[in-house]
Amino acid sequence: MEQTPLVASILNATLLVVAILALIQGAHGIGIGVNYGTVANNLPPPAMVAKFLSKSTTIKKVRLFDANPEILRAFGNTGIEVTITVPNDQIPDITNLTYAQQWVKTNVQPFIPATKLIRILVGNEVLSTANKLLVSTLVPAMQTLHVALVAASLDDNIKISTPHSLGILSTQAHPPRQIQTGYDTHTQCTIHGVFVVDDNTKLRYTNMLDAQLDAVYSALKVLGFEDVEIVIAETGWPSVCDPAQVGVNPKTASEYNGNLIRHVTSGAGTPLMPNRTFDTYIFALFDENLKPGPSCERNFGLFWPNMTPVYNVPIIMRNNVAVVANSHYKVFLSIVIVLSLICTWV
Repeated sequence: MEQTPLVASILNATLLVVAILALIQGAHGIGIGVNYGTVANNLPPPAMVAKFLSKSTTIKKVRLFDANPEILRAFGNTGIEVTITVPNDQIPDITNLTYAQQWVKTNVQPFIPATKLIRILVGNEVLSTANKLLVSTLVPAMQTLHVALVAASLDDNIKISTPHSLGILSTQAHPPRQIQTGYDTHTQCTIHGVFVVDDNTKLRYTNMLDAQLDAVYSALKVLGFEDVEIVIAETGWPSVCDPAQVGVNPKTASEYNGNLIRHVTSGAGTPLMPNRTFDTYIFALFDENLKPGPSCERNFGLFWPNMTPVYNVPIIMRNNVAVVANSHYKVFLSIVIVLSLICTWV
């Protein structure tokens, strides 16, 4: 997002922390990705989706919430980088090396090298589930899956990660330097105002994304991992929502995504992480009409099922099909941000 005054925005974001800097900025490079969710009954065939993304858009990365073989096969020979996910209910099983090796044989090896698999996410926001079995087996599962990749000589190209809620930060407040580490909470952070000044660093924050990125960076620094690279793996703005939701419409969704893309690819970085770009995955590729919850949950899509834009998708379509969004933000009444952190097992 642009460094312009921002009173409010609606942001649903996931932070992806990857321990190997060269993996993100060297071998794979900075780029814009998209979350490809499939909780719907009206989506086009994966082969059609893969062809559309590779031929008609500038999207270079895709994150899947499972390891759907039809989708993995569809992205073969497209050059698009793919991240897959081990479902939460399989985490205890993955701690068994034989099971982990079979998982790799079934969900990874048949699709490479044609499909450019770069990452496996083990579970999704496991700590916030408060499920003691899942929590206790998460790291062992990551370790075992890593061993399975090593045994198959795949660990150089495919990394193991896991997404977490921002609840792993015990202090849900600003300024970012005051953020500490912890878990077993699932909270939302709300800030009102044109800008916020960190009393400790005297740094000025004009958008919530920078503040939350720096909060995570500060927590990592406390633990001695300040060199870990941060990737925004899930962020977006709905185009439709319930009447009580303010500022949700196609125009503001276009503005948000346009400003987001410009900001994360500009090299400006954040107040605590200047001169950086951030690998970013937009949520989401399609509206998902079977998702539960408020209507906005079903309306984050960039494209309709017929693959026409829900709104003018900024800096996404090839051949200048879509216009670049206005660089200024609207002023809204409230801002609520939910982020998740993904820690990588190297």
